Amino acid sequence: MTVTASRTPYGSDPPAPQPPQALKRSLGVVDGVAIAASSTAATTSIGIGLGVTAGVVGLHLPIIMLLGFLPILAIASAYSRLNRVEPNMGSGYVWVGRSLSPWLGFLVGWIGIAATVVFLSYTTTVTGSALLQLVGEAGLHELAGLRLDPDSTAQATVLGIVVLVAVTFTAVVGTRSAANLQKYLLVFEYVVLLGFCGYGLVAGPHPFSLDWLNPFTIPSGQQLAQGLLLSVFCYWGFESSFSVTEEVRGPEDASRAGFITLFTMLGLFLLGSFAFQRVLSLDELTAHGAQGLTYFGDRLADQPLAALPLIALTFSAVASLQSGVIPTVRGMFAMGRDRTLGPLWTKVSPRYGTPAAGTVAIGCVAAAVAVLSLVIPKVGDVILASVNAIGVVVSLYYALTALAAATRFRGALRESWSEALRAVVLPVLSAVFLLGLGGYLCWTFYTSADHFEVSPDNGWFMLFCPAAMLLTGVVAAAWAKWARKSPYFVTGRSTAPADPHITEAA
Repeated sequence: MTVTASRTPYGSDPPAPQPPQALKRSLGVVDGVAIAASSTAATTSIGIGLGVTAGVVGLHLPIIMLLGFLPILAIASAYSRLNRVEPNMGSGYVWVGRSLSPWLGFLVGWIGIAATVVFLSYTTTVTGSALLQLVGEAGLHELAGLRLDPDSTAQATVLGIVVLVAVTFTAVVGTRSAANLQKYLLVFEYVVLLGFCGYGLVAGPHPFSLDWLNPFTIPSGQQLAQGLLLSVFCYWGFESSFSVTEEVRGPEDASRAGFITLFTMLGLFLLGSFAFQRVLSLDELTAHGAQGLTYFGDRLADQPLAALPLIALTFSAVASLQSGVIPTVRGMFAMGRDRTLGPLWTKVSPRYGTPAAGTVAIGCVAAAVAVLSLVIPKVGDVILASVNAIGVVVSLYYALTALAAATRFRGALRESWSEALRAVVLPVLSAVFLLGLGGYLCWTFYTSADHFEVSPDNGWFMLFCPAAMLLTGVVAAAWAKWARKSPYFVTGRSTAPADPHITEAA
């Protein structure tokens, strides 16, 4: 049946808003894959995330990446099922609000916004750092008397903001043009990754070890939990294909794009994990942090070939900035339709068919947060603090979405055991696992310090970052309910997409 917007009376409240102009339906599966793959940023995750993760779990990267994939696969299945029956760019915000609670639904939407803003801010810094590394490889180490330092948060942030402005403009022009650009960037990145990691897998001096696949030799439960949370963060972004579900030709295209992206990431992460551990020692992995991929390339080739991984990392960071803007603004567009956010986010450009005003606004917010991160002087420390905070909140909103799917499809318990397993049991188990993981890590942060200090080594600071995201979400939800008087908090349902071609699957 055709999905239509609800027309619920609100007493003395203002009348429910009419759905705004629909966005252009111009994307296919390949476009969705390009956006989702750029959001997960395999090259950036391999080039930077593997070193950070190795600093926590040691030489156990392959098994950590594999274990982190399993709950995410169940989450992806939940997304796909929910998207079939209710395609909406608000995704988790819409589904959790309807199946569990509008308050929890709003919190899921808010977490997605907050996490992506933090992601954009630190990726802005990472992009600037990669560019500084690149000009250093080209022989430029000083400019106007200033020594160029890739690990300087100030220098990297200033340069990264310039790139953020440029990619925000391309996101305004349209998702089609953005996806086309990302296709070319992804092809180059993957060719370089496959070439260097494949060669490293064969030529690396360190022998394979079965211990790499044994999680029980990780020194402590805290290190295992933090490593798993970091691996979950690496897969974060596959759901970006669902945030453009109203711009693809059909809901099934968004689901296909999400699964293709997820399995592609698994293959790349496993290849990268084995290759890095074949080529680099643990000390080398942990010591080079944000410059890990550059050092990996230098170990395998001479210049100019050794610069190719760094160029790929730069392209990945640029694509991540662009693809990070797109799904965030689409989620805010859906929230704006429900008056849980302001009307700015529902304005569609008549020329480009995109939420242009919201795109520019989110770019400005990300740039402002990037400037605030200057209180942490080293790029590597900014990355560690950001990734841990995002990992905690992302585990929460993935878990809530999985529980929403289990609640909505609980009728499958009366069907075959295989259908009950896929529709209810696995999503619930994944949700429990992610909630337990995030909760345990927060507890270890709380008990690991006795004072507050702005440092990724300080547990209270690491706990403060995700707590701030959640608390601001509660305040924003209260404002939406009692000040904006959003109908979303009355009906528990989101405004349907203003597109007569969207139909609800049986």
